[in-house]
Amino acid sequence: MIDVDGLCKEYGGFVAVADATFAVESGEVFGVVGPNGAGKTTTLKMLAGLLEPTAGSVRVADLDAGDPEMRRNLGFLPEESPLYEEMTARSYLSFFADLYDVPRDVAEERIEGTLDRLELAHRDRKIGDMSKGMTRKVAIARALVNDPDVLIFDEPASGLDPRTTNYINQFVGELADRGKTVVFSAHNLYHVEDVCDRIAIMNEGEIVARGGLEAIREAHGRTAYHVYTTVPLEGSVRENGRHKSVVGDYEAIERIREAADEAGGRVIDVRTKGSSLEEIFLDLAGDGREAET
Repeated sequence: MIDVDGLCKEYGGFVAVADATFAVESGEVFGVVGPNGAGKTTTLKMLAGLLEPTAGSVRVADLDAGDPEMRRNLGFLPEESPLYEEMTARSYLSFFADLYDVPRDVAEERIEGTLDRLELAHRDRKIGDMSKGMTRKVAIARALVNDPDVLIFDEPASGLDPRTTNYINQFVGELADRGKTVVFSAHNLYHVEDVCDRIAIMNEGEIVARGGLEAIREAHGRTAYHVYTTVPLEGSVRENGRHKSVVGDYEAIERIREAADEAGGRVIDVRTKGSSLEEIFLDLAGDGREAET
């Protein structure tokens, strides 16, 4: 559905995106993750045809990203999305439906259905009088008013409270279940883990890792073993009445077992702890090497 090949964007001598390559399948949720300034927004704007690449290509549904026909089948949600504050949610969405030549009866049914699902009750309230969460829902509904197959959301939950954020994540998952292809950027890795099928991790304009979440964990994560003993050992810390040592392999576990026996104690528990996606991200963000899994 989306093919990105060697995508680059430069501003003067500054490289905002360097040689980004990835593909997104139909019905997939693909996350673009990275710190501020990593190149996420620039990448998404090039996917949406809003920025012309310096080099490389983007094709969306077999059309070039710069093709106006492609944009008719695309829904784009920018991170900052100023709305017409004097309009109500209904009138605002109807206005955009008219721009897409959506028949009036189809538009009304689609708008009401989307606002129902987003649980936006105050549809005749002026947008300027709405909360940030409510205006974000209106902006999401605007991206769906033309019933696009491809959706590009830049930080869809930025600045929202946890309840609204979780709700929007659930909604993104439902869109994929309906066959929509969703690409979104985020810096909150918990939400990425919750909804994405695959991700690309960006840092300083480069993709430093990409692939499925479990594959990225296996390729880049580290496993630690928390060994609990009844007696203190060198390097151990006291935790809930026990003594914990952290080691990285089974041979070290056996050495702790022997040391505990010699000290008149024993090992009472061993727990495995794998790297979280956030820990992996922090490691990769300081490493310019690209890895695909």
